Amino acid sequence: MIKILFVCHGNICRSPMAEFMFKDMVKKNGLEAEFYIESAAASSEEIGNPVYPPAKKRLAKEGIDCSGKRAVKMKKEDYGRFDYILAMEKYNIDRILRITGGDPEEKIHLLLDFTERKGEISDPWYTGDFDTAYDDILEGLKGFLAFVKGEKR
Repeated sequence: MIKILFVCHGNICRSPMAEFMFKDMVKKNGLEAEFYIESAAASSEEIGNPVYPPAKKRLAKEGIDCSGKRAVKMKKEDYGRFDYILAMEKYNIDRILRITGGDPEEKIHLLLDFTERKGEISDPWYTGDFDTAYDDILEGLKGFLAFVKGEKR
């Protein structure tokens, strides 16, 4: 089983979007049993809060339900629990490295590192652009799934 943790700043927009989009994607591909998927925050500000309403609405537009999800903060022990820790932006990686104390097994990556278009996924909390965030996350998830299935290196 491949264990994945998606991380963004507050765990109310991008990382829960990625978590539930990827759960939906692997289910539709008949791969549900091969993955364990969670999301977490790199900060403490939103802990306990539900998915931000515009993010929840954007997921619902695609038939994806994220009900019951509450923001949690990444813990040091998560490094040992997950095979991949996928961040939305470089700032998240800096904070993740402070939490974990390093990345000796090279588990920490930007989600868009698995695409032809390397880079960061802008925070829709600030931009208000949940459609672009959704599209960028989807592109990253497709690239990551192809990577773990051995279809691309």
